[in-house]
Amino acid sequence: MSALPHLDPANCPVRALTEALIRRRSVTPDDAGCQELIASRLIPLGFDCESMRFGEVDNLWALRRGARPGPTLVFAGHTDVVPAGPRQWWHADPFEPTEREGSLFGRGAADMKSSLAAIVVAIEAFIAAHPDHCGSIALLLTSDEEGPAVNGTVKVIETLRARGEQLDFCIVGEPTSLRSVGDMLKNGRRGSLSGKLTVKGIQGHVAYPHMARNPIHEIAPALAELAAHTWDAGNQYFPPTTFQVSNFNAGTGASNVIPGEAVIDFNFRFSTESDADSLKQRVCAILDAHSLSYDLAWNLSGLPFLTPVGALSDALCAAIQAETGLQPELSTTGGTSDGRFISALCKEVIEFGPPNASIHKSNENIEIAALVPLMNIYRRTIETLLR
Repeated sequence: MSALPHLDPANCPVRALTEALIRRRSVTPDDAGCQELIASRLIPLGFDCESMRFGEVDNLWALRRGARPGPTLVFAGHTDVVPAGPRQWWHADPFEPTEREGSLFGRGAADMKSSLAAIVVAIEAFIAAHPDHCGSIALLLTSDEEGPAVNGTVKVIETLRARGEQLDFCIVGEPTSLRSVGDMLKNGRRGSLSGKLTVKGIQGHVAYPHMARNPIHEIAPALAELAAHTWDAGNQYFPPTTFQVSNFNAGTGASNVIPGEAVIDFNFRFSTESDADSLKQRVCAILDAHSLSYDLAWNLSGLPFLTPVGALSDALCAAIQAETGLQPELSTTGGTSDGRFISALCKEVIEFGPPNASIHKSNENIEIAALVPLMNIYRRTIETLLR
């Protein structure tokens, strides 16, 4: 592996590009020119940059084929960010990058414009050092990760599959680290299955309960059973599947009316030890055992995926150890990501990026000292897989 040049974190190309991306107010699903800016950096390197727009969502597929045969390494991420929230909750304008106590503040600083900048600069440095590299390098970017995620990465993957494109490795630049860059990778994610349960009763006066049927009273024992049920025990990669109620709505607002229905929203985060169909069947069996009258609508927003230890995780772990001295933990915790779509076409998918303590919060930030190590880890990984 070639020696990596020393870069001043306070005045490096990763910081400059991160700041340029933060200034673009790309609140989902608006890309606000982020992908155009990134493409302008990639085209001179020999990338074929293809814009894919589905609905109101901008996507970018950028591909550079190497001089020699080899695997295809994809970097994936999103240019959209969540809304900033009230201005008074921020030290400064959330879309004007600001340095404060050694950190760079702004919406998207950690999730995930610093990752995108580090990826682009790492690719630039790698190609400058190895213009005749083997294999291919690609970027897959969307402006629909923080939103519904229906016209973004999933549509690009469908398009690539129809073309017969082969993807070997994918690094998703999501913020996965906890306390410092490189202490955690995500080699999988749990699935997400949501349900909206409507329990039917009979509305009436609270003084005449025999003339009504209270859906809150009827669902309470079933909810207790659902909450206490062991859905699976997890495995070496995944914690046990969890069931959580997120919303419970019933009543007219009057204190003397028995409600006619109760609506409960719940969610499963499930491991590879369970599947969506079996979870649905077991929920209905519990509800039926309590003789409830109900309607139940399901929404499967993501299947679980897992990348066992292999070439990609080995390369990333070696790069992290060489750059930081850390031995990263492989984890499947957290929410869903676009890795769930990419895993359908790519055997090895790992998420790796900066610390996530401030993501989606006001005063989102990243330590400036983390920018160069993040870029160097990406570059070291490319060199291992494509040199």
